[in-house]
Amino acid sequence: MTFEEKMTRLGEITEKLEKDNPSLNESLDLYKEGVALCADCKKELEEAKLTVKNMDGEKTDE
Repeated sequence: MTFEEKMTRLGEITEKLEKDNPSLNESLDLYKEGVALCADCKKELEEAKLTVKNMDGEKTDE
């Protein structure tokens, strides 16, 4: 799943939790999925930040 797809799914989860009034079990399942997606997105963003930082470091070394 791409970063963009994860963000879209997070939006769907948020909307479902806010508007659909899911059962407690469904809410917990959605919450768990959302937490996992958030962790994945955070990891990807940190990796992208490191990549950019390394690229900037390469530019200043030239």
